[in-house]
Amino acid sequence: MFNDLSTVTTYLETRRSGKPRDMVAPGPDSAKLDLILRTAMRTPDHGKLFPWRFVEITDRSAFAALLKTAFCAANPDARPAQIEAAIASAHMAPTLIMLIFAPQQSLKIPLCEQEMSVGAVGMNLLHAAHAYGFVGSWITGWASYDPMVRAAICQGEERIAGMFFIGTPALDLEERPRPVPSDIIRQWP
Repeated sequence: MFNDLSTVTTYLETRRSGKPRDMVAPGPDSAKLDLILRTAMRTPDHGKLFPWRFVEITDRSAFAALLKTAFCAANPDARPAQIEAAIASAHMAPTLIMLIFAPQQSLKIPLCEQEMSVGAVGMNLLHAAHAYGFVGSWITGWASYDPMVRAAICQGEERIAGMFFIGTPALDLEERPRPVPSDIIRQWP
C-alpha cells in the first residue's frame, strides 16, 4: 500500500507520487489547499528569507492558451499532435500549483541554500497533499523553463521550480525503480 498514513514512518517508507494524467476529482477545496500550502511552508529556511512563492492556476483554459502560445513560439514547425501533448498538463488533475523560486538578496545566505529551501517546500507540499488524503506529483517539464511562461507567471528574478498536481488517483499507484542503498551510501573516511 502506498502513502500508508497509519504512522509517520510507515508513510515515509511508502510515499509515492501519482501521475498527473491519472488524477481525478476530488482535489482539495480552498480550505484544505490552504492547509496544504501552510504545511508546505513549515520547512528549513536559513535566514527566514522565504525564497518561495505559490501560484494557484485557477483558469486552466487560460493556462493551456499560454502553454500553446509559448510552445508554438519556441517550436514554429510543431505538428498539432506535438502541440496537444505540450499543453496536456494544463488540464491534468483537479488542482495545479506552481512553486516559484523567489531568490532574496542576502549577504549571508547563498542562492544554493535558498534553492534547497525551495526543494524542501516542494517535498513538504507533496507530503502535505498525501497527509490530507490526496495524491500529488511534482513535474517540471519544458514549461517550467520556458521564458514566455516564466514571464507570465513569475515576477522579477523569480523562476518556476515546478508544477504540483494534486487530486485523487484514478488508478492504483505503481512503484518505480529505487536506488540500491549500497550504491549511493558510503562512509567516510
